[in-house]
Amino acid sequence: MKRVILSLAVLLPFHFSLAQEKQWEGKFEQLGTDLPTPNEYRTGSGAPGKAYWQQQANYEIDVELDDKNQSVTGKEKITYINNSPDVLRYLWVQLDQNVRESGTNTYKIQETSIRDSIPAKFATQGLGITDYDGGFKIKSVTDAAGKTLPYIINKTMMRVDIPQPLKSGDSFTFGVEWSYNINDRMQLGGRSGLEYFPKDDNYLYTIAQFFPRMAVYDDYEGWQNKQFLGRGEFALPFGDYKVKITVPSDHIVASTGTLQNPKDVLSKQQIERLEQAEKSFDKPVIIATQAEAIEREKSKSNKKSTWVFHADNVRDFAFATSRKFIWDAQAVKIGNKTPMAMSYYPKEGNPLWEQESTKAVKNTLETYSKYTIDYPYPKAISVHSASIGMEYPMICFNFGRPNEDGTYSDITKYRMIGVIIHEVGHNFFPMIINSDERQWTWMDEGLNTFVQYRTEQEQYDDFPSRRGPAKGIVDYMKGDKAFIRPIMTNSEQIMQFGNNAYAKPATALSILRETIMGPELFDAAFKEYAQRWAFKHPKPADFFRSMEDASAVDLDWFWKGWFYTTDHVDIAVDEVKWFKLRTEESDIENKGKKVKKGDLTAKEGEGKAMDFSNGPEEFSLVETDPRYYGEFMNRVDDKAIIQKFVDKNLYQVTFRNEGGLVMPIIVEFTFADGSKTIEKIPAEIWRMNEEKVSKVFVFNKEVTNVVLDPKEETADTDVEDNIFPRTEVPSKFDEFKDKKGK
Repeated sequence: MKRVILSLAVLLPFHFSLAQEKQWEGKFEQLGTDLPTPNEYRTGSGAPGKAYWQQQANYEIDVELDDKNQSVTGKEKITYINNSPDVLRYLWVQLDQNVRESGTNTYKIQETSIRDSIPAKFATQGLGITDYDGGFKIKSVTDAAGKTLPYIINKTMMRVDIPQPLKSGDSFTFGVEWSYNINDRMQLGGRSGLEYFPKDDNYLYTIAQFFPRMAVYDDYEGWQNKQFLGRGEFALPFGDYKVKITVPSDHIVASTGTLQNPKDVLSKQQIERLEQAEKSFDKPVIIATQAEAIEREKSKSNKKSTWVFHADNVRDFAFATSRKFIWDAQAVKIGNKTPMAMSYYPKEGNPLWEQESTKAVKNTLETYSKYTIDYPYPKAISVHSASIGMEYPMICFNFGRPNEDGTYSDITKYRMIGVIIHEVGHNFFPMIINSDERQWTWMDEGLNTFVQYRTEQEQYDDFPSRRGPAKGIVDYMKGDKAFIRPIMTNSEQIMQFGNNAYAKPATALSILRETIMGPELFDAAFKEYAQRWAFKHPKPADFFRSMEDASAVDLDWFWKGWFYTTDHVDIAVDEVKWFKLRTEESDIENKGKKVKKGDLTAKEGEGKAMDFSNGPEEFSLVETDPRYYGEFMNRVDDKAIIQKFVDKNLYQVTFRNEGGLVMPIIVEFTFADGSKTIEKIPAEIWRMNEEKVSKVFVFNKEVTNVVLDPKEETADTDVEDNIFPRTEVPSKFDEFKDKKGK
């Protein structure tokens, strides 16, 4: 029997080689107890359980906006329905405007310092030196009979004590009267507020968080009454809204919901144009023209008009109002519905907004409906105001303003389209798939940014997407870990907010779709999650479990690495060895000689190029020892098997995990004749050794080059160690990087 020259480790799986003294990180261990235990409310599959429940809050609101002193005054009647199995003794109401009161914790917890030459505007915001009197002024809290209810205000939360415990299945109705002063966003920032136009002495108002809103009570943590500190956005229950909005009679109002009294607030011509827009699927119809808006800007009416809107099964309500508004709209075909895509904008937004805004709304509704559920609401609105991007059901406020002469750059155009897609997309995440933004920013921002990226790529040619492509996250991922936190971090503790909550989860999902699961499996699972949790309150575990349940792909290793750690992707080609089967001729030729060729270790060869110039190392295949057959009586044809390896080229490639994040291994081989092939190895190859693995590839042709992650689809942070042969000559790296378009 001939001696085995090549170790069986070359042909058999690489041995588990963890050092005895080192603690195992367990990157492939199941999430297990990291996720909440399934129960009758939330199942192990990620779907709502048979006993799933959620609360409902219905509103009747009367609100008036004063254009002379820039204030809002309102009263509301809230009917809160207890669908939980619990008895409630008090209710929690969100007072989000209180983030701007003088004693707000938001200012107190911000780190501040003094440096030379501080712009006055930033000193006002950062140091809280302002004459603005912010926050809700609560006039009364009463029951349905008008009797005063006891309440306690704790910063941005108000506890309302109810006369009798609210039993399961019962409802309680109470009223609140309030007012507040509208903040100037230019001076004070904010998700809503006013923008002033000095040239024509007019205001554009984007009004949100304008009424006391019920907090969420759910099966997961009871009341979600974490304080609003300015970053973690809003967790809200669904309900039906009837809202009356009183504004100057020369204003145009954009709002959540369906307008109930068009004849009272629109001209006959505007109503006709709106009816025309409802049948226009190819382009927008202008309902309120620029010429009409300019005329309205010239004088301020002392009369008032009340716009009445109804909205069913929404989690919030917002509106915008101005005498400066131009308004256009068109119909969009979504399944068996025809929602309206609308835009409202001042003349300062033209011509860009007339050309691109409603088109972007339409594109968003179509693409998001494809990946989630058919858009269920009657309209989606994009409102233009300076330096903002913020979302509410059926309406959002967006930046993107041309120069004063109407010209604009491609950067301005694409940033405007991008923010419109993103904010309109929030109708799906979290306005319909209603995650808890106060706790998990990534569940709405990250998922939404991922579908935004799909929309940009599918609806536009050569769109310069910022977030979503794998290579776009590389600089963040390889950064100083002292300034990075896991995606699974509460909104108020996140560092590098945009990268962490928007870009990284969007990139992770893109990699999951394109590289790990494939579009077909991913899309089906993602859509299943959306359909399961539409108009419900999902948590992270529901997303993780649904994606696995609907795809039959074990992704615990992926969630652990990308969402629970700050590891990054850096896989290196550590070593390449070339083998060929020893033939009888080579045995004779090399008799009496010690031959070891092809040991091409990237770490060796100080200052020398490591390549294939030494030729292959030879190995032998031998007849199978009978003991390897066990109880089997039949035998394999050893000679036939050995013959299959004649003239084959075997390449043992060793990969080293430098970044800690386990990922699939994607390798491109270039052959001597110039042809190429790509081999994809699932991430599970790392399951026995998370630091180093080897794999043998068998080809008919000789390999000249090996490149790891050739299309830069895994967010590998160091591509220079992805290449073999490697060289110390800089021009060689430069040549490769030029070819990669870096």
